[in-house]
Amino acid sequence: MSPHRVLTTGNAMTARAAIDAGCRFFAGYPITPASGIFRDMTRALPGRGGVALSAPDEISALAYCVGASLRGALAMTATSGPGWCLMTETVGFALMTETPVVIVLVQRLGPSTGAATQGAQGDLDLVRSAVSGGYRFPVFTPSTAEECYEDTLRAFAWAERLRTPVVLLTDKEVSTTSEVVDLAALPTPEPVQRAEWQGEGEFLTYRIEELTDVPPFAPVGGPDCVAVTGSSHNQRGDLSKDSPEALALQAHLEAKVAAAEPALGRVDVDSTEPAETLVVSFGVSARACRDAVSQVRSQGVQVRFANVRTVSPLPRTALVEALAGTRRLVVVEENHSGQLRALIVASLREELSAHEVLGVNRAGRAIRPQEIVDVIA
Repeated sequence: MSPHRVLTTGNAMTARAAIDAGCRFFAGYPITPASGIFRDMTRALPGRGGVALSAPDEISALAYCVGASLRGALAMTATSGPGWCLMTETVGFALMTETPVVIVLVQRLGPSTGAATQGAQGDLDLVRSAVSGGYRFPVFTPSTAEECYEDTLRAFAWAERLRTPVVLLTDKEVSTTSEVVDLAALPTPEPVQRAEWQGEGEFLTYRIEELTDVPPFAPVGGPDCVAVTGSSHNQRGDLSKDSPEALALQAHLEAKVAAAEPALGRVDVDSTEPAETLVVSFGVSARACRDAVSQVRSQGVQVRFANVRTVSPLPRTALVEALAGTRRLVVVEENHSGQLRALIVASLREELSAHEVLGVNRAGRAIRPQEIVDVIA
């Protein structure tokens, strides 16, 4: 095997990318199937001048990361469904205080403790609806170990660019399955540098001119007075629940993410050839879709496949382009209700008005390529 080709996992590639991106703080609580990230980060960071902490629980883990980020460090944690449920209050705090942090959520079969070693894709709604008020933050969904590396780099870049929490939503199979990755083919990492306040005069923690602006950053404990609060506030950080300035800042939390959708949204479409059917999926189910689409295409069926790499904000424009010329949409996902399908239908109601929309859904085991072929053919 080439020295550049290694047998590795999605979890290992996530940890590698985090370090390459410049992450220097990790806090976590071991939880299957995300524990590989915990292990790799706690082994690697101390030797690189970073800090890795074993937290007493998931609530503390994310709180530690938010504190480290407010001091100026690029920070990450990793968890699974039960741990994410404990983290959500702090996710809202990070969003409200505009604190960049990366959270890896490795899905497993739920609800509650569920089956820790069983894969699933049932947390999409849970992640997108985690913050009270319905505010969005970026959520990326890799389907291979190589994509875990790419999307972790993206997660850090966008967390810093937008000053917001970003979630890398993987699943048990993508994160723990060993596969060959060509390290030489990976994108060249560009370590993320946080832009700090260099202005003159009074520093305002949440200073913006337009709703889509991102406030300048100054570290807590530095020379500037930084006001951090999860309560509704004005640009200085003073509590203010219904002033025009406070309400504008709340609208800004949504506006800055929505405005970035054309750049941060990603859908990988495998063909531009004419097609009658568009197959859409994400994560582990995308792998079965690739096999199924290849099989039916070899039989003369006109079909294309779209691998959704960003589920929040949903890349609407890219999906509309992928739908062009088709008459049928098949959405494949490992959950009972068809969460991605419902999201796409709600977002593209007009564009799908004449389409037949079908779902391939299973829970408790991975979807097989033949099950997809049976629907497409």
